[in-house]
Amino acid sequence: MAKASEVKVGNILRYNGELVTVTEVMHRTPGKGGAFYLDKFRNIKTGKIVEARLGTDEQVEICRVETNDYQYLYDDGDFMVIMHNETYEQFNISKDLLGPSVKFLAEGMNIVVSFESEEPIMAQMPNFVELEMTYVEPAVKGDTSSGAMKTATSENGIEIKVPLFVNQGDKIKIDTRTGDYVERVK
Repeated sequence: MAKASEVKVGNILRYNGELVTVTEVMHRTPGKGGAFYLDKFRNIKTGKIVEARLGTDEQVEICRVETNDYQYLYDDGDFMVIMHNETYEQFNISKDLLGPSVKFLAEGMNIVVSFESEEPIMAQMPNFVELEMTYVEPAVKGDTSSGAMKTATSENGIEIKVPLFVNQGDKIKIDTRTGDYVERVK
């Protein structure tokens, strides 16, 4: 347990039984009464923002969170099996932790996962991934207008719009936050 005065932005707390991350800390000293902290928390599971008024000596539980790189091994239904890169220990974690970017996951890819008391609480994909194109629509002859795109399918089965010069077997870089083509990798 720690005092509210020791809470910093980025800490992960257990507040009202939920895990929250601290997004803002403001110290207030009103003319009347004692000083207090007006904090903003973001619920880790729901993303909902919660405001809390904490007295300077009020006790809060700062959670110990361990964040490491893990290698994605394989898909297991609603879960994925990952392996710690240093200890080779394997874990099953929910695909929901990665959100919509989970579709860009390919075997052998590294992701960042945070655990609190043996429970995975957050996972993050790299911002950019490189995937090989297994099928690319043929380009229409004469379609040279600027920004012309065609549909391609990657090695893990997702469809993405790519420029006309991308061919089957090419590796491309994809932005996992937006799902957009970035560049062809040589």
